[in-house]
Amino acid sequence: GAAKLVVVVAIFLLTFYVISQVFEIKMDANLGHIFARSALDAAARSTKPPRYKCGISKACPEKHFAFKMASGAANVVGPKICVEDNVLMSGVKNNVGRGINVALVNGKTGETLDTKFFDMWGGDVAPFIEFLKSIQDGTIVLMGTYDDGATKLNDEARKLIAELGSTSIANLGFRDNWVFCGGKGIKTKSPFEQHIKNNKDTNKYEGWPEVVEMEGCIPQKQD
Repeated sequence: GAAKLVVVVAIFLLTFYVISQVFEIKMDANLGHIFARSALDAAARSTKPPRYKCGISKACPEKHFAFKMASGAANVVGPKICVEDNVLMSGVKNNVGRGINVALVNGKTGETLDTKFFDMWGGDVAPFIEFLKSIQDGTIVLMGTYDDGATKLNDEARKLIAELGSTSIANLGFRDNWVFCGGKGIKTKSPFEQHIKNNKDTNKYEGWPEVVEMEGCIPQKQD
């Protein structure tokens, strides 16, 4: 009886030892997996490129406003204008339309002052001219075309836009794609302008050129 008891106790102890060893191995493996996964997640976070305002490719320096904009795509997708991570105009906001889309921003604070669009195909250029004349000095002006932004433009409207710093407005034609960022009271021509001509041989869409995009950093107006 004593011998049997010793054997039973020995088997019990051996079984307990084996179970404890297996359990420790599993625990170590699980902990190792957890730590390895945490390390991979941390590495992924550290290598993930940073996101800058409006999704531009690099951060703007101090006392500059980040902006990104795109013209419309044919007559299907409207233009988009973003300043300082705020989408001012887009199809999602339902505040864009055929013609020239305009956003006005305070050059000192970055505050949105106004957003409007003017139909340059079936509309009247007179309200657009009055709007351009009413823009105050120190205002940042962002413009993007959608569908057609040139048919109703006349020399007076083109001259007023040129005074905002545009060089391409004189050549803007039927269904051209164009984006521009300038300012009222600017002393030089704006570096922020992109223009693609409507050309049936090179158009991306039937009857319209490809979307034109632009991003950059607008210097804050100083007193």
